[in-house]
Amino acid sequence: MKRKFFTNLSLLLLLNLLIKPFWIFGVDRTIQNIVGAEEYGLYFSLFNFSLLLNMLLDLGITNYNNRNIAQNQQLLSKSLSNIIGLKLILAFLYAVFTVLAGLLIGYDTRQFYLLLFLILNQFIASFILYLRSNLSGLHYFKTDSFISVLDRALMIVICGILLWGGITNTQFKIEWIVYAQTLAYVLTLIVTLFIVYGNAELIKLNFDKKYFIATLRKSYPFALLALFMIFYYRIDSVMLERMLPDGKEQAGIYAQGFRILDAAAMFAFLFAVLLLPIFSRMIKKKESVNSLTFFSFLLLIVPVLGVTFASFFYRVEIMELLYHRHITESSSVFGILMLCFVGISTSYIFGTLLTAGGNLKELNTLAAGGVVVNIILNLILIPKYYALGSAIASLVTQSLTALAQIIIAKRIFKFKVSLKRIAALILFSILIFLVARFSLWIEINWLYKVAGILALSLIFALVFRLINLKVLYDLIKNRD
Repeated sequence: MKRKFFTNLSLLLLLNLLIKPFWIFGVDRTIQNIVGAEEYGLYFSLFNFSLLLNMLLDLGITNYNNRNIAQNQQLLSKSLSNIIGLKLILAFLYAVFTVLAGLLIGYDTRQFYLLLFLILNQFIASFILYLRSNLSGLHYFKTDSFISVLDRALMIVICGILLWGGITNTQFKIEWIVYAQTLAYVLTLIVTLFIVYGNAELIKLNFDKKYFIATLRKSYPFALLALFMIFYYRIDSVMLERMLPDGKEQAGIYAQGFRILDAAAMFAFLFAVLLLPIFSRMIKKKESVNSLTFFSFLLLIVPVLGVTFASFFYRVEIMELLYHRHITESSSVFGILMLCFVGISTSYIFGTLLTAGGNLKELNTLAAGGVVVNIILNLILIPKYYALGSAIASLVTQSLTALAQIIIAKRIFKFKVSLKRIAALILFSILIFLVARFSLWIEINWLYKVAGILALSLIFALVFRLINLKVLYDLIKNRD
């Protein structure tokens, strides 16, 4: 299983490294610099608002289906036939409740216009994710890897033409990014439907009430977990936009700092995408998950710590490289947000393990606590510290939930803790922190210093045997 995880993770990371950084730092960043913080903040807060009730689109079906198909592959056709109809009903409910929520908080005509397109986009994206859960459940990881970057590749082409193709003399409008997203999602949905249909025996649209109720009873814990996690990860910008007189601008400043964290978290999320079906099958077969859990955790946390400390100490330089305005404010936000990366990455390993094990009660209790803590901290900190206050609230929430997940996973799966390995990880973290801190005194280009920090993090990881090259070589060569 470690070999399957590592080889498919390598492909997934490669594809995402080829596509997503170009979208985030090339296209999306250019759009924000062109339209300005206030316009982009309008879009960013609306996009995150459309995610808050995203749970209604899915009600945990995608994660439940991923786990279920991984353990019962023969149910693919039956599951597809019934769940497609259920997803259409849920899409209607999601649209109604999201529009009502928008009315309740007082969105104006333009905000509602954009919100309607974002509602459509969320439905299509949710449907794509559901279809992909069938492919990963079948362990078709390579196919799923290519589909995972298809929408972003299409958006790069569409927005690239609008930005640099010379087809219009009008300055880029924020509405265009929403339209581009709709077109890219539609094309990706068509391709995904074609592939999934080819792997199923027979698909016919069913509206079986009993099946719907039975499925929702099994999936609703996943839905609650998704809802809670979205709230404490995405509600910050919505609260900023609603609570402050210059809320749109503050949301835009927060978006500048958040962009790199969001990009980095996407790569950590890829670990969870692969680990969920693998953990699920191992747990059903009563195989030990101890080795794979810590193998994947160390494989992820080593680069995460290097990126985190390099980003924190060179936050101003990074923001100056990427943006034209609000550098001082966004660099402070960015520095705090990047410290969240450690907690987020940890959660993607141990939270995924708990999900695969069906320990949703513990996860939901924990996530609900995270929502409460995050909202309270935002209410206290936003009026005083603005966007920086939201960043601090995120750091506290992500750190506490990650630590709690480790403790719960250790108790449930009875992990054998290696004090030697923990000591090595702590020492590794301290050394990387000190290297990053003292590099500020070296008078060379900051990009070389960041590259040095990342290189030394890999060297130290090898020295402390946090990453074992022989194990990686054996995995690639298909040896145990």
